[in-house]
Amino acid sequence: MEAGNRISVLVAEEHGVLRDGLLHILGHSSDIEVLVAVGDGEDAVRHAERLSPHVAVMGIAMPSLNGVDATRALAQKSPGTGVVLLSMHASSIVLRRALDAGARGFLTKASNAEEVLSAVRAVAAGRRYVGRGIAERLLEGGRPEQQGDRATEVLTTTERNILRLVAEGRTNPQVAAALGLSPRTVETYRLRLMRKLDIDSLAALVKFAIRNGVIAID
Repeated sequence: MEAGNRISVLVAEEHGVLRDGLLHILGHSSDIEVLVAVGDGEDAVRHAERLSPHVAVMGIAMPSLNGVDATRALAQKSPGTGVVLLSMHASSIVLRRALDAGARGFLTKASNAEEVLSAVRAVAAGRRYVGRGIAERLLEGGRPEQQGDRATEVLTTTERNILRLVAEGRTNPQVAAALGLSPRTVETYRLRLMRKLDIDSLAALVKFAIRNGVIAID
């Protein structure tokens, strides 16, 4: 980023209230310019490829493409964009997934305005930023969580999206409508991912999703 230029930012967050809050925080800073705000990961990637913002501030749990997968996509389609991810809970599993995907910043959704601005400025300057009190969690849990991370890596993007939606309680027709698939295709994907994960019940699938940071319990 050239000296004197404002930091261009893309905001991607599913929840309108939080998205509006981010727009308020970032929009009132003289050194930051918000280019666009969207509600899902696919839109975030598409707009980032077109606009090449300095920073993308994205929620992890977004429809169509979650924040982690969107971060991976941005590394290919808009490599100059640094990503700050926002999560409801900062488990070490989620942190590792975010950092492995290429995120430069990580905040919880409980972060205050000062932290959001600090993270955006740090990432725009090429530095990393992890919210206060979060870094210590990277040292928690070690091997079991690393094994969990590897378990989710065997899933395709579509399988991970179906896992998230099913674990959130969506029916096959609801998942199909959200992803633009047929209910029969969703059922096929669901059975395939259960075989991959060696899981034999919906309850076990939900537990897996929570344990591995695919969904969070509010």
